[in-house]
Amino acid sequence: MAKVNQNFDNLVPNYLFAEIAKRVNRYVAEHPDNHLIRLGIGDVTLPLAPVVVEAMKKGCDELGCKETFKGYPDYEGYEFLREAISGYYKRFGVTVDPDEIMVNDGAKSDAGNMGDIFSKDNIVLVTDPVYPVYVDANIMSGRKIIYADATPENGFCALPDPSVHADMIYLCSPNNPTGAAYTTEQLKAWVDYANENDAVIFYDAAYEAFITQDDVPRSIFAIEGARTCAIEMCSLSKTAGFTGTRCGYTVIPKELERDGKNIYQLWYRREATKFNGVSYPVQCAAAAVFSELGLHQIKENLSYYQENARVIAQTLDELRIPYTGGINSPYIWLQCPNGMGSWEFFDCLLHEIEVVGTPGEGFGKNGAGWFRLTSFGDKDKTIEAMERLKQMLKK
Repeated sequence: MAKVNQNFDNLVPNYLFAEIAKRVNRYVAEHPDNHLIRLGIGDVTLPLAPVVVEAMKKGCDELGCKETFKGYPDYEGYEFLREAISGYYKRFGVTVDPDEIMVNDGAKSDAGNMGDIFSKDNIVLVTDPVYPVYVDANIMSGRKIIYADATPENGFCALPDPSVHADMIYLCSPNNPTGAAYTTEQLKAWVDYANENDAVIFYDAAYEAFITQDDVPRSIFAIEGARTCAIEMCSLSKTAGFTGTRCGYTVIPKELERDGKNIYQLWYRREATKFNGVSYPVQCAAAAVFSELGLHQIKENLSYYQENARVIAQTLDELRIPYTGGINSPYIWLQCPNGMGSWEFFDCLLHEIEVVGTPGEGFGKNGAGWFRLTSFGDKDKTIEAMERLKQMLKK
């Protein structure tokens, strides 16, 4: 008899978004003339930049011509894209060799699959609240998971405990869901801890393009010592609207070794076995993102979302509601007012002012009593949602 992976029995049912959909759908059915505003979405709403679309079209045209046709892509990604990414890093003072970059179909894939090349006996450390992929991927592999508490007291930026040992560390900065971002000093503490414990940091930098403050690193490789302990995973999903196009990249430094083995070579071998690469037109589009015109055009979209975040943060300031995020991040993580629980506040927003967000407890125990809003919605609707919130709480 074929046996299944029993570790799947240890997964906690991912009820959060299913429960949100259930409650929203029930409300819509009961109120067909509703004017719902959705600020819980983690998806972008603005279209791809024109230069990106043109590059993708050109890539498709090349596939339609015998002289320029491309077959299977390189496992690590086309050189023209890896060179463009390397050039992007140089813009904020970080040196990454094109041969240290692996192109993928989004950061989620590598965040979920990177464990393939590491022992199942490793102890995994994640922060709480946490992006669920880090936890579920390691539960599926049967690893022990420990948690570092991210709380209001530490600004939702958990720091390492020297008395606790971990082998694999997942960090996301700016963070999803809390919007909190590590400073240079805080991130250096994690790098030092990882090197002292021979651990590896899996650093999710999917939201680095939203960073505006100088003391918040755009890359973990801006930190001294990171090249011997860190892997960085990046995405074009929020940076350039690639949520439906699918493209990202992972940086594995040449120096990074564990158990006498080179981590880049292990990951390359894994990708060569399980992944056939990203399509040529998509890689053409991705390379256009990093052109001068591309960076200019995506900045317009980023500014649109950043303005939405400012509007939300300004409203919360006016209402004297504690929050993190909004700066350096498209996410705003707010404390539910009047001592309400996360789901209680969700229902209150839905039924009283027809605004949808995300209950924080779905991201871990430290999310109880907190709530996530995103800035990826329509500008006018975001303004309207905040006006409704002010009216509701000022009654």
